[in-house]
Amino acid sequence: MRIDSRTKIDDLIKKYPFLLDFLAGLSPRFAKLRSPIMRKTIGRVATLHQVASFGDLPLSELLHKIQAEIRRVTGEDVEVDSGGASPGPIDDKEVRQEVLKDIIRELHGGGDLEEQKKRFAALIKDISPTEISAMEQKLIEEGMPEEEVKRLCDVHVQVFKESLEGQPLPSATPGHPLHTLTEENRALEKILAEFKGILERVTPADGGVSLKKLQPEIKSALQKIAEVEKHYLKKENQLFPLLESRGVSGPSKVMWAIHDDIRMMIRETRELLIDEKADELVAAGRRLSEIMADMIYKEEKILLPMSLEALDERDWARVKKGEEEIGYAWVNPGTEWKPAAAVEEAPLAPEYRRPAAALELDTGALTLGQVNLLLKNLPFDVTFVDETDSVRYFSAGAERIFPRSPGIIGRKVQNCHPPDSVHVVNHILEAFRKGDRQVAEFWIQSRGRFIHIRYFAVRDEAGRYRGCLEVSQDVAAVRRLQGEQRLLDWK
Repeated sequence: MRIDSRTKIDDLIKKYPFLLDFLAGLSPRFAKLRSPIMRKTIGRVATLHQVASFGDLPLSELLHKIQAEIRRVTGEDVEVDSGGASPGPIDDKEVRQEVLKDIIRELHGGGDLEEQKKRFAALIKDISPTEISAMEQKLIEEGMPEEEVKRLCDVHVQVFKESLEGQPLPSATPGHPLHTLTEENRALEKILAEFKGILERVTPADGGVSLKKLQPEIKSALQKIAEVEKHYLKKENQLFPLLESRGVSGPSKVMWAIHDDIRMMIRETRELLIDEKADELVAAGRRLSEIMADMIYKEEKILLPMSLEALDERDWARVKKGEEEIGYAWVNPGTEWKPAAAVEEAPLAPEYRRPAAALELDTGALTLGQVNLLLKNLPFDVTFVDETDSVRYFSAGAERIFPRSPGIIGRKVQNCHPPDSVHVVNHILEAFRKGDRQVAEFWIQSRGRFIHIRYFAVRDEAGRYRGCLEVSQDVAAVRRLQGEQRLLDWK
């Protein structure tokens, strides 16, 4: 037999089974070949050149050690050819995924970044955003906590960066949601550059003199940065639901968690400005700028190319409609792009198309149009989630407390919340479903508003759980009321 860089490890172990234990002793990484799954995936197609890279051994050394072991056990002399061209990267889709997952698991276990980058270059070389997405999603499905994937998300990108850098940025016609999102990113980059420039002028050692002088500029810059909320809401309420409908959820959950980190960092940086803590403010501001710049990179190298590949014209038309309701950050969208496919609206039931038709309610009758107007004009926001935890309705008032878009309709409510609060959502819904609780409430303060959020279990006449009603209201003005007002006063 002749062995060289192109010899398949699977063929070798089938002919010489004792090599499995031998290889496991050469490198701890080779011990993974004991796994039947690894042998059926990576082992099935991996060459000795790729195995050497996998185990961080010189190819020539590996070949001659295998030759010596075969001679020792069987007395057979195999021919070794350590020269010749190296085989190309693995192209089997399933095997590539296993290699990628193994690289990421090594990193999460404390493996060396540069070493894993070498393995990636030797075994995979080029990668698509869709492959990265599928890999992260599979890791989550196999039990890796979302928080852990998020924690080392930047490290993942570092492994694949050279490959990603070689791919062109996604482009679209002005007015297309993808074009608008990238234009918002360009505007954000300028704002972050200005913000970092202001921070460079803060001198922590001067007793706060420079900070006081620059306070208005820093406050203004942070206000501009906070406009990123609209950008993130469009991703969370428009892109993520549509990607989930295509079976892609891992990256969405990880990105949403990072959005929440950024939101918290903006709040903390504002508080440090108010408290005039110069050292901490400069450090927090620089870290905020870095995290936001990294998010732009992840969007344009992974999320947006993947979205362009996964979504069709009708999907983008839905995104366009939803983004108009949420609004735009820093830029006005172009007008050139017109979707070729119209957004399909949910048709009204035939009996309610007639103007005179009315819904017979327990205490009266209203037309469908009247019901819609009534709900839109309530002095608070409502969202209804049915007994399957699917979002069925939200009121589209003029000024919602929490922005919503049609993209959430039909979506599991758990996917409409940040990953770190899903356990609270599940706890409430489970208590409602069991009948242990009827109401849950929270109150928060944000931008001068005092927001009261209540959740009510909805049950039918037989007491069966039929869903959950969320009611949100800004009660700041109510809390300020004193005494009485018995007469009309419109002044």
